[in-house]
Amino acid sequence: MRKVIELTKGSRILYMVAIIAIGIASFIAMLEPMIIRVTIDSVIGNKPINVPPSVERLLQSIGGREILGRNLWICSLALVSLTCVRGVFLYLKGKLSAQAAENMARSMRVKLYDHIQKLPYGYHVKSESGDLIQRCTSDIDTVRKFFAIQMVEIGRAVFIVTFAIVMMSSLNKKMTLIAMSVVPIIFIFSLIFFNKIQHNFIRADEQEGALTSVLRENLTGVRVVKAFGRQNLEIEKYERENKKYRDYIYKIIHLLSNYWATSDFLCTIQIGLVLICGIYFTVSGEMSLGTLVVFITYETMLLWPVRQLGRILSDMGKMTVSIGRIWEILQEPEEKETGKALKPEIRGEICFENVTFEYEQGTPVVKDISFKINKGETVAVVGPTGSGKSSLVHLLLRLYDYDKGSIKIDGIELMDIDRKWVRSKVGMVLQESFLYSRTIRDNIKISKLDADDAEVKTAASMAAVHGVITSFEKGYDTIVGENGVTLSGGQRQRVSIARTLIKNLPILIFDDSLSAVDAETDKIIRQKLREKSKGVTTFIISHRISTVMDADKIIVLNKGRIEAIGTHEELINKDGVYKRIWEIQNSIDLEEEDAACNE
Repeated sequence: MRKVIELTKGSRILYMVAIIAIGIASFIAMLEPMIIRVTIDSVIGNKPINVPPSVERLLQSIGGREILGRNLWICSLALVSLTCVRGVFLYLKGKLSAQAAENMARSMRVKLYDHIQKLPYGYHVKSESGDLIQRCTSDIDTVRKFFAIQMVEIGRAVFIVTFAIVMMSSLNKKMTLIAMSVVPIIFIFSLIFFNKIQHNFIRADEQEGALTSVLRENLTGVRVVKAFGRQNLEIEKYERENKKYRDYIYKIIHLLSNYWATSDFLCTIQIGLVLICGIYFTVSGEMSLGTLVVFITYETMLLWPVRQLGRILSDMGKMTVSIGRIWEILQEPEEKETGKALKPEIRGEICFENVTFEYEQGTPVVKDISFKINKGETVAVVGPTGSGKSSLVHLLLRLYDYDKGSIKIDGIELMDIDRKWVRSKVGMVLQESFLYSRTIRDNIKISKLDADDAEVKTAASMAAVHGVITSFEKGYDTIVGENGVTLSGGQRQRVSIARTLIKNLPILIFDDSLSAVDAETDKIIRQKLREKSKGVTTFIISHRISTVMDADKIIVLNKGRIEAIGTHEELINKDGVYKRIWEIQNSIDLEEEDAACNE
């Protein structure tokens, strides 16, 4: 309930007015059978009308009660008028509750999206993107529907039951007890049904998230699927998840059908009981015919919201599950500053001192790392897969915080520098380049929105992609498609490099971001980077020795530790990982040259 109340913040006045409107509409609905009772018993019949003195005086002023008997249309007009007024309040209820629900859903989407943006990098690494999408769309829509429809229906049910009991009691207490006899049974049955169906909603919702994840993975990796001919395997995988989802929905439908059948049976018994007992009391003279009509009408009006309790509880079960899934994200702690949140001028001097970091406790991926980089140096990091190369630069960007040791930028402890400030001063190009489904110009300008065309073209030239772009029919206005699907891997990497270079940052990191380009283009890019990045501290992570051999300093990592630090010439003369990689790549290059000569 605390979560529900918190969700309605900002829309509570609208909900209150909507509930008041449905209360007035329910009261008017209760008056309509009373007019029919008066018409049957006192206008058509000869029983005296029990009305307040003010109404009695009004009747006398227009000709007495006899005038109603001669003009039945007055009773009809009263019914039509009440129905019209009730319709106005029902319209207000529908409009206000829908408006409040849409406002609430919008607020939830903004709040959830904003929170996801502020979650730590480690959370996103472990999360299923398909499941997150499910929570941000389907789960919020489930909550919206409940608040738009069932939230006010709960108020309507309370008003109807309260008014019906009060008015029926004023007419005949014995018949009131008979009319209410089955209601507690239906209520208890609805609670049992709610407890059973809620568990199935949880499983169905989670399975829908798994189904979304499979679909997203397939669409994202469609080229891999087609390249390896995995279409049938992917179809089978999707079909398995789809079948599980269908089975959960079948269970829910089965429970719902049992509930509606049982509740309909109980409601039919209740109406039959009222009809039989009412006829008996009417024939015996204990109750008038008009009162019998009122009780039958009230009974149908009373049983509908009670019967609807199952639907309300069913939707409440869905809503409860959805709110729980949304709250799981909102309860995740946001990425917070652990130090002084300083924003110093960053020049580019970096110092690692005995740094240790582990993703899982007891399994360090970076162990006791120490080195120093002067401003403007180009430093290469090489090593086998899993040696901790990417983890090292992730620490520098504060995507993760180190467990032990110290990292200083220009003599200032990294943890004391504001995270966003560090990331705004450090440019990183990843191996897997992500491009937005926009024009090439827009993708390059994303890191600097106010950049002009000259800056865009300069950055593209430095990344050796300007010539490629101008060869396209629309040039820089070419739409690259989702995740840059219309470009080759090397072209995507070069556009990503241009996007980073356009900002003129003091520290640049290239995380194996030249792996998809040929050796000649690699050499051109490195040459332009050397010309551009004088005074810029540059990290280059690569498996290709030709990419790192011109670096001022090469750091060799092996199993999370530094095995050696030196220049290319120094390292190829020492036994170790670097020398072995160089020898293997050198021999492959020689074999390729011999093969080319033989051809």
